[in-house]
Amino acid sequence: MIYKFTIISDEVEGFMREIQIDADAKFLELHKLILESCGYDDNQMTSFIICEKGWAKGQEITLEEMDTDGENYVMAETELNEFLEDEKQHLLYVFDPLGDRMFFMELSKIIRGENLKNGKVTRSQGEAPVQTLDFDELFARNPIVESSSVLDEEMYGDTIDSDELDLEGLDISDSLD
Repeated sequence: MIYKFTIISDEVEGFMREIQIDADAKFLELHKLILESCGYDDNQMTSFIICEKGWAKGQEITLEEMDTDGENYVMAETELNEFLEDEKQHLLYVFDPLGDRMFFMELSKIIRGENLKNGKVTRSQGEAPVQTLDFDELFARNPIVESSSVLDEEMYGDTIDSDELDLEGLDISDSLD
């Protein structure tokens, strides 16, 4: 069985890639095809995210083993068909984790009764977005608040007026020792 993926970007108008790959292939092979099709280096901690309905993030498949609680899926060990089975299924490919930038992917077609030894890029349209943002671009997207007073107000909210607290029945004498 062959999976045909369509890949687009929300950053670059006209960017699109189509990739065909065997359903038994590992996510790592798909990762390498995407990098090659975009001219990207293999030096980022990329991941695939399987989407639930409406692009809601679901299971993540990472490039490297992560020390997390729960199940961790690694690209080199995980076959595409373990998570993908329906046409129009959506994925995200996070290619710049620091900048939280990603491609939107759709399993656009399943070709049954055929196999591919090696995946291939079948369509390449438009220039890919830059792989990583420099620090100025990154900070422009996520400005750092320089004033600690502004930071405190934004992070912790307004101060609490003690007159507004309902302390009846609260015994704090044990916590004062």
